[in-house]
Amino acid sequence: MTSLRKLGSSDLEVFPLSLGGNVFGWTADEAQSFAVLDAYAAAGGNFIDSADSYSAWAEGNSGGESETIIGKWAKARGNRSDVVIATKVSQHPEYQGLTAANIKAAADASLHRLDTDYIDLYYTHFDKPEVPVEEIIGALDELVKAGKVRHIAASNISTERLEASLAFSDREGLARYVALQPHYNLVSRATYEGDLQDLAERTGLAAVPYFALASGFLTGKYRAGTTVRSPRAEGAANHLETERGRKVLAALDEVAEAHDAPVATVALAWLAAQPTVAAPIASARTVEQLPALLGVGELTLTEAEVERLTEASA
Repeated sequence: MTSLRKLGSSDLEVFPLSLGGNVFGWTADEAQSFAVLDAYAAAGGNFIDSADSYSAWAEGNSGGESETIIGKWAKARGNRSDVVIATKVSQHPEYQGLTAANIKAAADASLHRLDTDYIDLYYTHFDKPEVPVEEIIGALDELVKAGKVRHIAASNISTERLEASLAFSDREGLARYVALQPHYNLVSRATYEGDLQDLAERTGLAAVPYFALASGFLTGKYRAGTTVRSPRAEGAANHLETERGRKVLAALDEVAEAHDAPVATVALAWLAAQPTVAAPIASARTVEQLPALLGVGELTLTEAEVERLTEASA
């Protein structure tokens, strides 16, 4: 059984792979989504990531479809207390931004769609520098005190704003971010490594990286001369055009062969080996895609293998 990891300074214990909910209600319908969620839970998975805006970009959707499916599933399975549900605020078409009033209204809307009394982990989805951190933290603290949110976190935020937010929480004794969701993977390292990662390490924040598989590129299914039918194919295939992308694939192939493991598992295991990372996020549209993701809990890379991948992606 894969052991759970403590999420930063919180009392949350999470599976080392967070299941991305961005596909639920988009490329996976309700029945497919339920099947993926069932298989993830059966494997010991308990950490589900969503956002109030998923998937407003899809034709016919208005945002919140993912939360609605997750809520229906948890209700049908009667397992709400066994799962850690993370969702986000700031991007829903009807609840844009991070003013105090919007945060509170958006949280109530998310609770309604999730059909639950509380959100385990509530992220600011994209920081809004025009809103003072004092206003944002103040509103989030009210949600925690009201029992609507257990812990708060930040995604897509600058080092300066994150530092200011933590300092304000500490100074005023208010709810404090416990996790950070950065864009981070083997071919996109610059957005997190450096000042942001150092701050997370220094202040005890857990990192929960999104785009952990670079829109599918790090699964190894994108190769020269192959065509992949996926809404994300174009973005993923762009990495093949770079020398770095090709070097990373070659290194992943080498390590995967040594472990007789899927390329995706190795890419996630590299992330899991990085300082501060508690659980990378990856999504599965079908049950067949899940085993390669779940394997991250069982695969430990050697120091030499981590270094080989780090060098290839430099």
